[in-house]
Amino acid sequence: MKLIDLNREGGIGCSCTLLQIGEINILIDSGLHPKMTGRAAMPEFAKLAGITVDLIVLTHCHLDHLGTLPVAMREQPHAPVLMSLSSRMIVERMLHNSANVMRRQVTEGQTKDAPHFTHDDIDRCAPRFTGLAFNQPKRFSNGKDEVEITLHPAGHVAGACAVEIRHKDRHIFVTGDVLFEDQRVVKGARFPAGHFDTLVTETTRGTTERPEGKERINEVSRLIDCINETIQNGGSVLIPVFALGRMQELLAIFHDARRFGKLVDCPIYTSGLGLDLCDYFDEIARKTKHVNFSRGILKDLRTKPLPRRLEPGVDPKQRALYLISSGMLVENTPSYTLASGLLGHARNTVAFVGYCDPDTPGGQLQKAKQGDNFLFETINIRVKIAAKVERFELSGHADREELLQFAVQTQARSIVLAHGEPAARAWFMKELTARLPNTQVIDPVPGQTYQV
Repeated sequence: MKLIDLNREGGIGCSCTLLQIGEINILIDSGLHPKMTGRAAMPEFAKLAGITVDLIVLTHCHLDHLGTLPVAMREQPHAPVLMSLSSRMIVERMLHNSANVMRRQVTEGQTKDAPHFTHDDIDRCAPRFTGLAFNQPKRFSNGKDEVEITLHPAGHVAGACAVEIRHKDRHIFVTGDVLFEDQRVVKGARFPAGHFDTLVTETTRGTTERPEGKERINEVSRLIDCINETIQNGGSVLIPVFALGRMQELLAIFHDARRFGKLVDCPIYTSGLGLDLCDYFDEIARKTKHVNFSRGILKDLRTKPLPRRLEPGVDPKQRALYLISSGMLVENTPSYTLASGLLGHARNTVAFVGYCDPDTPGGQLQKAKQGDNFLFETINIRVKIAAKVERFELSGHADREELLQFAVQTQARSIVLAHGEPAARAWFMKELTARLPNTQVIDPVPGQTYQV
């Protein structure tokens, strides 16, 4: 098998991997780099020149895996796209949201780059999307060769899947983004045990060792306590969240806490795509049973829509809980604007509950200290940090030790490292090389072809 990582920057960005297995070419994901614009944000599709992709497999619907799918489909007009049933139910909504965002960025002068695709492009793509039930093998042939594809639940977020590929005597496994631990809304990954010839594994949390006592149940309790204390002291809590997955997970957690009298009574503000996706999660729960979520949660919590306009640098003083995107506090998002108003007041808290790229405003804020000046560059506001900035270990990615354990038990002949920053991959490289001395461990250079 040959493998090419098409993510221009490596690390965590626009996930896209070409697997050439026998006479069949399979593209795994086609993401968009959230910190970049134009061609720099896209996979290096030029490496596909002269190559016919026979099948595209989508592991899940986060932007860094999904965001250039219509572009890949435009360049490979005959390739069908396979994904889980749950992802099939939300994929068009996620893509249409991306089209709206790109159009708004052009209108507001945030970029001079034309949108990568339009709403019409998405509508033309849709007939090529196929949802496949978990654990149901599907044979795929291009007339010259054949593979068997099985999707396995990967936890992480609704619809996330790992991809098992069988080709003759060869057995390949791609984890995608994975969380083994059960969440409130989505159960943890259920992967097959045993040997694979080749394993492609995510490495997101390679630099993060979970401290003693930071188990998910303890972190949820600590988050609830933090919210209660902040609200009772007259402040507000901002939780920057990913619209897909993290918002629904926290709404369900807060619903349970409120039902048992553990969460203070305060306004809860939500907005945008994440709120809309609650309807989709409700439908997925009814039709697939792979999600535990009801839209009735919003009514019980009496959630409120975020005001249409937030004033940069202004604290709304609502003694409220804000559950809004983006999760990394990316520029020109509601969480970014609201943070510029909350951060300068000691009564408030900004609480991070998931991964933040170190170079995003969210990542930079977590490295800053009380009293530091923090610049919200795109809105030209500088704030002296007075609010509490907290981090809670509620990541949607598996701990490194769990991924390492899974990788070691596969006894794979080749292991390819993916979806992780250089230091995270280095940790996995060191540990896997020590524990599997006969295994070829590859940290692929973007654009290079590897025989695995």
